[in-house]
Amino acid sequence: MDTRPEDDRLPYYEDPSPGSGSLPARAWYAASDAARLALNGTWAFRLSGTAEEADTGFTADGADAAGWSEVTVPGHWVLQGHGAPAYTNVRYPFPVDPPRVPTENPTGDHRRVFDLPADWPADGESVLRFEGVESAARVWLNGEELGTFQGSRLPHEFAVGALLRPTGNVLAVRVHQWSAGSYLEDQDMWWLPGIFREVTLLHRPRQAPADFFVHAGYDHATGRGTLRVDAEPGGRVTVPELGIDLATGEETAVPVQPWTAEIPRLYDGELATAGERIPLRIGFRTVGIENGVFKANGRRILFRGVNRHEFHPQAGRAVDEATMRQDILLMKQHNINAVRTSHYPPHPAFLDLCDELGLWVIDECDLETHGFCFFPEWRGNPVDDERFTPALLDRARRMVERDKNHPSVVIWSLGNECGAGAGLGAMARWIRDRDPSRPIHYENDSDYPDSDFYSRMYASHEEVERIGRREEPPLADPELDAHRRSLPFLLCEYAHAMGNGPGGLSEYQRLFEKYERLQGGFVWEWIDHGLPKQTPDGRTYFGYGGDFGEELHDGNFVCDGLLFPDRTPSPGLIEFKKVIEPVHITGDAGAGTVTVTNGHDFADTSHLAFEWVHEVEGERLAEGRLNVPPLTPGESADVKLPPAPGGTDGGEAVRTVRAVLARDTAWAAEGHVVAWGQVSAGGAVPRRAPAAAAVPGRRAGGRIELGPASFDAAHGRLLRLGGLTPAQAPRLDVWRAPTDNDLGASWQEDARYGMRWRELGLDRMRHRIDGVDLTGDALTVRTRVAPAGEELGLRADYRWTATDDELWLTVSVTPDSAWPCPLPRLGLRLGLPAAFSQATWYGGGPGEAYPDTRAASRLGRYASTVDALQTPYVRPQENGARADVRWAELRDGDDRGLRMTAGSAPFWFTARRWTSEQLDAAEHTTDLAPGDTVWVNLDHGQHGIGSQSCGPGPLPQYYLHAGTAEFSLGFREVTAEG
Repeated sequence: MDTRPEDDRLPYYEDPSPGSGSLPARAWYAASDAARLALNGTWAFRLSGTAEEADTGFTADGADAAGWSEVTVPGHWVLQGHGAPAYTNVRYPFPVDPPRVPTENPTGDHRRVFDLPADWPADGESVLRFEGVESAARVWLNGEELGTFQGSRLPHEFAVGALLRPTGNVLAVRVHQWSAGSYLEDQDMWWLPGIFREVTLLHRPRQAPADFFVHAGYDHATGRGTLRVDAEPGGRVTVPELGIDLATGEETAVPVQPWTAEIPRLYDGELATAGERIPLRIGFRTVGIENGVFKANGRRILFRGVNRHEFHPQAGRAVDEATMRQDILLMKQHNINAVRTSHYPPHPAFLDLCDELGLWVIDECDLETHGFCFFPEWRGNPVDDERFTPALLDRARRMVERDKNHPSVVIWSLGNECGAGAGLGAMARWIRDRDPSRPIHYENDSDYPDSDFYSRMYASHEEVERIGRREEPPLADPELDAHRRSLPFLLCEYAHAMGNGPGGLSEYQRLFEKYERLQGGFVWEWIDHGLPKQTPDGRTYFGYGGDFGEELHDGNFVCDGLLFPDRTPSPGLIEFKKVIEPVHITGDAGAGTVTVTNGHDFADTSHLAFEWVHEVEGERLAEGRLNVPPLTPGESADVKLPPAPGGTDGGEAVRTVRAVLARDTAWAAEGHVVAWGQVSAGGAVPRRAPAAAAVPGRRAGGRIELGPASFDAAHGRLLRLGGLTPAQAPRLDVWRAPTDNDLGASWQEDARYGMRWRELGLDRMRHRIDGVDLTGDALTVRTRVAPAGEELGLRADYRWTATDDELWLTVSVTPDSAWPCPLPRLGLRLGLPAAFSQATWYGGGPGEAYPDTRAASRLGRYASTVDALQTPYVRPQENGARADVRWAELRDGDDRGLRMTAGSAPFWFTARRWTSEQLDAAEHTTDLAPGDTVWVNLDHGQHGIGSQSCGPGPLPQYYLHAGTAEFSLGFREVTAEG
């Protein structure tokens, strides 16, 4: 508790107020005809361990900076060799005693000397602008203190015209890692202090607008847009394409094309006052809630969204515009239409790009106090502490004023995970008064007094469906309950994309499409926040919490994105793209037709072309264009497929129909695949194990010879198949390296099956031989498979038969006791020589899939190296399975190898250069060392994935229960000839 006397004033960095000296917040714009000077680049830098240690002499003209280091601005000093980053999810990394912070408070002094351009105007004012500094700053120019500020991810400006001189201007900035503002910035990310956004000197001519507000609405009933631009001082607004030329403050209505995320129509305009000309990009659109449904331009919106932290593996939150554009292009290319800016306003240039390329945006305030949830009734929570209310209002004001002119911003969010408090109500009232044109979102108060949305995180499918039907359990207060039932519903976070997963996306999406009240959701999150590190021998990997010496951390919970840290799409992103595709393509094999349904909210399908491919056993035999009429949103058409070509020879035939871009767009090239579907076109089903063609077996010394194979007579172990000697004979396997979702979260003890599997010892199963019998044409090996220290087990009988050139195995599995949990997997593991490094398969692909992550798995014939089959999750775990495999081959450099064929049902195929146990033991990708064996799993079943690292586990239909099972597989040696 704070023991200072009431009249003993706190230092500025512990003052809960937002600071002093800053100018009022105003709209951001990228350019105008007014002069500007970027002050980015190399700055002199000195780091002190406490706020008190550093003197202020460095602010003077002749200050001695000898011995100082250098840092790049924008940037974080902890990513440039000064200190270290730290990751926590919820807990504050310092003692919780608001607004006080520790004496050990890393403080970075920054110094930059600059000259004005020769043509810098002498009249008017000049403004020094900081776009973002974490977490508190004190600023001097030419020895004069300008002021202090907090609010890390929001802009602050200071009037400096009277202090500037032509040359030798000394800009000095002291930045503290911890401040009272840190209590408002507990946002599940790396703590990264520094000046991490741009610093700019802006000339403000006389009669330049102090601020301006573009009001551009759209009436969907008349097709007319209404424009009014408020500015002080006033001027004129022109939009040449629309013939608009009017005074600020005046309103006009003209026919326009509206702005939407699908068709982001912008009109170029200009605001001109006597002092400045500012380019405008105007998007006409109206958003609001009607009868409990959020609509844009009169139509219901379905958010196919992601939560996006700002992150770059080398630069942290100092993200450049090229990376921002790359993010948005990737989102658009993967059918994402919305972003929640978790949990702070993004760099303003990101919103310009959202306007241009088309994304709906929930703009979230720089606010989270999650660490107070550990204390009874959120004791001490700043959002319910009136000392912090001015700072909360300042943050709301700076967000709204900065971003109010973006058509992409359709919802304001008060912040994230702050519990409840009067400060949130004050923020909401101010925002509604300033901008009634947009609704407000806030999730963390279950009564929703300040939110226009019923919002939840990680709700189960069952709960979401109840909410969709408006059958959720009532609140105790009937008035509050009626209010909540009147609200549209958002999953502001769901489908926790940590490691392998998330699972269950398809089922969520079908609920969103079924119930009008459910307006979609935002996957957590966009990108893994892995920071690069090197092993002593120079190998690079991505580090996470605990890898940088943190005392308190949350491990790899910071790696929970749809992109890997280097921005490579994960299998989760590929799955999400398929699940949310805005065109649905389904087929009727008997009728030879496909049904195409337009799932866009606004766009028709005239921007798409439709292609078909006919394949048999994965071999392309024919292709062409499909004539699909333009479909309006929600409209469907049944389209006849062309007749199947001849020459199928009875093989399994499939038609794949793709919706592709008919022409180049701003976000993808012509031919980019937007959606696809597959239709069975007849042919054979997977074959069964041979019976009549089987050859008899015979004993020969200590061996049993069966067709092309030789077995150990005592143990029934496969020793040889033709000229191939396996490194390990096939045997039952139930273990997988637990995924982050298998391990679950600490608050989900009831179903953390990854922990239960380890407790039961499924990673140390023992195999007992109970009998080896050769009867006619079959070799039967009876076994029991069980973990050490437990009484439960599985009876597994292996029945081997053969033809002259192929070996068949049927495995029958029966639990001999009740199992308290599902199995991780059920199938065979075998080892092959390391040279067998080339994989080919006919089945699902091209990427990995599991029972509840298989929507993007497309039937076809694929080839890959064994190494490329691996998914490099930042924390290694089960990965790389291919679904619905009919056959798979592994070959060496001489094109010799093993072919594995499905029996009565397809199998899951996995191949890697390390065992599941080695994969489980690894903490980072560099811990995995290829061995002299390729380990192959041929699985009859896999347990589902879910998203229990923070959300619900797999749905019941994706559980792999321990029960009676039977499956069969064929094995044949293959050579270069066939």
